[in-house]
Amino acid sequence: MDWKGRDVISIRDFSKEDIEFVLKVAERLEEELNEKGSLDYARGKILATLFFEPSTRTRLSFESAMHRLGGSVIGFSSASSTSVKKGESLADTIKTVEQYSDVIVIRHPMEGAARLAAEVAGIPVINAGDGSNQHPTQTLLDLYTIKKAFGKIDGLTIGLLGDLKYGRTVHSLAEALAFYDVELYLISPELLRMPKHIVDELRERGVKVYETTDLEGAIPKLDVLYVTRIQRERFPDEEEYLKVKGSYQVNLEVLKNAKETLKVMHPLPRVDEIHPEVDKTKHALYFRQVFSGVPVRMALLGLTLGVLGV
Repeated sequence: MDWKGRDVISIRDFSKEDIEFVLKVAERLEEELNEKGSLDYARGKILATLFFEPSTRTRLSFESAMHRLGGSVIGFSSASSTSVKKGESLADTIKTVEQYSDVIVIRHPMEGAARLAAEVAGIPVINAGDGSNQHPTQTLLDLYTIKKAFGKIDGLTIGLLGDLKYGRTVHSLAEALAFYDVELYLISPELLRMPKHIVDELRERGVKVYETTDLEGAIPKLDVLYVTRIQRERFPDEEEYLKVKGSYQVNLEVLKNAKETLKVMHPLPRVDEIHPEVDKTKHALYFRQVFSGVPVRMALLGLTLGVLGV
């Protein structure tokens, strides 16, 4: 399909063929980067990063990706320094920023904000996270990381751990994994279970799904353990957060019954859900996962800008 001008808003907008194509392009760009250090596909193009919520990895990896492609970056990392503080609407902000740029990356606390931005913009819009809804580029880099580590996705048993109710990364990832022949263990406190509509959809699509609160019971079965932070900022009620705070910690004791080949992933930032002692083990994959954001986001920027010649 023609990727030029395409928005990247939800993993639901992707077919399996789309996903595999992005991963293939990302792998090609990573190889080119390793050979050349930097590329010039996006020379003369400008990325606008509009981050209405805090971000380290997503914002910096998008900026790094654009620079590695030979392009330039403008934008903001806090709405407090923009005309939003004066009451400007999101639609007007988008219509303004598109006058200065060729592609927009947006993170916003409101679910549906990225979709709204795409509807009013005349240039491609990429969703870098909208509330507790979707985070499609994180999902693509997660799949890329898994595929690089195992050489495949089909046939794996994958556990999603922690905040499955509010965690946009696990919502998007679970929906994408339904394209593959995987078994999913959804491990969380009762209060933070994966939304029922997502679990129902996974099962309708033929995924074997197991819901449990027992991390230590699930660990021996897993090829991948995808850990998430329990996100205080997503809870409408502080009391609800305090009930589940610190529910799980992945440490050497927990991992003693894991497969030798188990890989532990995390979208980061972490608080205390993975002990630093895990960092030096063969299980830790989360910093390689961080790196994957660069080639995957290079692929998405290059494809939506139509500069890669594919």
